[in-house]
Amino acid sequence: MENHTAPAGTGVDALVRDLPKVELHVHLEGSMPAETLFDLARKHAAEGVPDTLEKLRDWYAFTDFPHFIEVYLASVTTLRDEEDFAVLASAVAGRLAAQNVRYAEVHVSLYTHLMRGVPARVVFDGIEHARREAEREHGIRLRWIPDFPADFGLESAEATLEAVLAEGPPSVVGFGVGGVETPLEQYAGVFGRARAAGLASLPHAGEHGGPERVREALDALRAERIGHGIDSMRDAELVARLVEEQVPVDVSPTSNVCTRAVEAIGDHPLPRMLDAGLLVTLNTDDPTMFGTDLNREYATAHRLGLGAGDLVRLAANAVHASYLGAAHRRALLAEMEEVAARHGVGVGSL
Repeated sequence: MENHTAPAGTGVDALVRDLPKVELHVHLEGSMPAETLFDLARKHAAEGVPDTLEKLRDWYAFTDFPHFIEVYLASVTTLRDEEDFAVLASAVAGRLAAQNVRYAEVHVSLYTHLMRGVPARVVFDGIEHARREAEREHGIRLRWIPDFPADFGLESAEATLEAVLAEGPPSVVGFGVGGVETPLEQYAGVFGRARAAGLASLPHAGEHGGPERVREALDALRAERIGHGIDSMRDAELVARLVEEQVPVDVSPTSNVCTRAVEAIGDHPLPRMLDAGLLVTLNTDDPTMFGTDLNREYATAHRLGLGAGDLVRLAANAVHASYLGAAHRRALLAEMEEVAARHGVGVGSL
């Protein structure tokens, strides 16, 4: 890692703005803009949501984790029909494209909708309509990672996978598990069936649950990427394994502070993770609810001591860790090299 501790300035800001980017750990529902929630809440006369946009924006601002859960649950209840999911996915795609994100793999909390009686077909038809429109309008490519909460048990995992296998479109690239971190061995069979169907294993692990959850993700679920994974730094042998196998770790610094996985942004292990040789990608997790976006995460990484070359390398890591496809990856990496050179940043071959 470069030794660069200067605060983010216009040079780095411009580099981040111009870099074509990929995001691999962002949740559809946690990306709902306040304006979208307001419109959907009015459409459905939803309870528990402020009745003016000004009040809603104030209520929507992150204060603590319990409040985040309150906002998240209220937001989810407004997603009821195909149009609702299309509106949300369209808004999320537009915000990503505005940050020069060219490709994103978006987590969809499918079981959260199934348990409310919303059919999987409604969810997939809505987000697929928005995905096609976004590619035509913005040139951004979106792919989906349906998931279920680890603390809801095996039934939720089975129901989610069955829905994905029955209704999931080809744009579904992986299968995930999130929620409160619990032992993952019970989900080995479900993830085995998902992998057999051609879906990548993309679980959350090691945000709050310790390095043992990361080991379980690797051993029981045969994870191809680790969502969060910051607790890996507490286990030198695990770090060595992740480095040797070059398993990507999707890190979201602002989210980690908001959820109290990290006390303060200055304590975040991102620089140490890079120094250790981990294949780290930079992400937002639940951006609108945590008051961030991908460009801000790159600025945060710079404030943590990462130089311009490190930021380009993080962007390239996300391309390498994605399921974008070889030809598109090569084209995007070549563009990153060109942008870096234009900004006077020497990175060599990405």
